[in-house]
Amino acid sequence: MLITHDTRCALDAVVDLVNTAPEDESGTADGLADVASLADFVRKHNISDVGVLSERDLAAVQDVRGLFAGIFAADDPRTAASLINELVAAAGTTPRLTDHDGYDWHVHYFAPGASVADHLAADCGMALAFFVVAGEQDRLRRCEAPDCRRAFVDLSRNRSRRYCDSRTCGNRLHVAAYRARRKEAAG
Repeated sequence: MLITHDTRCALDAVVDLVNTAPEDESGTADGLADVASLADFVRKHNISDVGVLSERDLAAVQDVRGLFAGIFAADDPRTAASLINELVAAAGTTPRLTDHDGYDWHVHYFAPGASVADHLAADCGMALAFFVVAGEQDRLRRCEAPDCRRAFVDLSRNRSRRYCDSRTCGNRLHVAAYRARRKEAAG
């Protein structure tokens, strides 16, 4: 599956957006609790054509975040497609070619002057749509570590990635399994 630069940026943004949601089990705080954190998110992801952010933008992005989380939780392509269609339609997409900020030609799916929520819904929704269309929806995953439910996109060649980060969640579980085997062998 060919993933262009702008699609990869949209995938990174949607994963980070979904992962800002507070998790009930872990008690983590909302990563988008205020307009300042939304502004930081916009800067981090170089989201273009965003004006002055407001509480209304924050609420709209939090709503969009919930729909994206539903896509990562979807058990089948039909459910994921329905949520993606809802997001993209509500955003009023207007695909257009652009070559801004030193990047070669790419497609923006949001309408000029769109809100940050519509921008994310359109561009990130289309990035996820490519996975459903390609029959790769199962690559939209949640971490399998028992104490982590972070979203990620498995871009591994053989679809084998199980953890949001192999250096943290994956390594922690492998070390725990190793210690349990050693303890069992010794005892």
